[in-house]
Amino acid sequence: MDKLLIRGGRNLAGQVLISGAKNAALPELCAALLTREAVTLRNVPRLQDVNTMLKLIGNMGVQVSQTELGVVCINASSLSSPEAPYELVKTMRASVLALGPLLARFGEATVSLPGGCAIGSRPVDQHLKGLTAMGAEIVVEHGYMIAKLPKGRSRLQGARIATDMVTVTGTENLLMAATLAEGETILENAAQEPEIPDLAEMLIGMGAQIEGHGTSRIRIQGVDALHGCDHQVVADRIETGTFLCAVAATGGDVVLKHGRVEHLEAVVEKLRDAGATVTAVTDGIRIQATGRLKAQSFRTTEYPGFPTDMQAQFMALNCISHGHAKVTETIFENRFMHVNELVRLGARIQIDGKVSVMEGVEKLSGATVMATDLRASASLVIAGLVADGETVVDRIYHLDRGYDQMESKLRGIGADIERIR
Repeated sequence: MDKLLIRGGRNLAGQVLISGAKNAALPELCAALLTREAVTLRNVPRLQDVNTMLKLIGNMGVQVSQTELGVVCINASSLSSPEAPYELVKTMRASVLALGPLLARFGEATVSLPGGCAIGSRPVDQHLKGLTAMGAEIVVEHGYMIAKLPKGRSRLQGARIATDMVTVTGTENLLMAATLAEGETILENAAQEPEIPDLAEMLIGMGAQIEGHGTSRIRIQGVDALHGCDHQVVADRIETGTFLCAVAATGGDVVLKHGRVEHLEAVVEKLRDAGATVTAVTDGIRIQATGRLKAQSFRTTEYPGFPTDMQAQFMALNCISHGHAKVTETIFENRFMHVNELVRLGARIQIDGKVSVMEGVEKLSGATVMATDLRASASLVIAGLVADGETVVDRIYHLDRGYDQMESKLRGIGADIERIR
């Protein structure tokens, strides 16, 4: 099992190329199932989750090829088995995104209930509620969601769907399904994360009729069929935010190419309040930081609020900043699992339910720590970059699920970090 060995204490300087967003690439790979024509995706990140999704759709009979670095071509004309088995779905909950496209195009789908990070309950009931409103008959048995259209129906039916909560994958699944439904579908309380408009723009490029993407109300007019397209995956805002926090913690001057300030306004505002200089530059973001920053309190919430996927990384920055800070997690109930590992490095943190209170220390001390989920692993890397001595981060397969060549990118801007295989 791979580990990362980090020798802390170095400032970071230079330029980092931000990869395509995992949370955009995964639904867009599934969107390719909606058409018989070839789809080309560019700027696809090299991640374990992406490999899993490619195996999943390949297992269905889809032709997948990677013609060059970051370019994936998908042709689902020969798709023969609209089923996503447990063996592949168990490692990645985003596999549920195959349900809507398969049902919309073939009138049936069998998808295992998903797995993924152990950060709390992330139910798929809103996906099923929406698809049922569009006329699907769905049963859950033996760990599988089995969906089909009623006899005599060849297409899903447009509907007004108001989800009980804001759900990103739920919005994506229903958005994809609605493109081939008969009539108009309106998604109320839709997620607004930048990955949603990126998916919508891809679907529009395939011939879909969509309005309101990027707002809480999306209107979709179903069409008879979609065609192929060539689409560039949007840059990963969470990778961008992670590197911003790393530079803020270590000190330095780094340009994040393709990063977009408008996709991270809540995080950027907190970094500026902490004392870092963050500016938009041509095709990127520049961050400059010197000395210890000021600890910042925040509360995670749906976009455009502070993202839960950036909570752990910003907490790592707070651990070595001046003063006290309070962090309230409102999205996932188990997303403080990194705290005990940060404490092993010398952080001063106390947890009370959904609230974590920390007092910044001047220095952390290197130790062996264990990653528990994707973003927790990133927070431990940031902590290791500023800790005295050597830090070993174990179980970094979590990191590989969501960061494209992170240690190589960090080495490129001056970090002393290596992978131990």
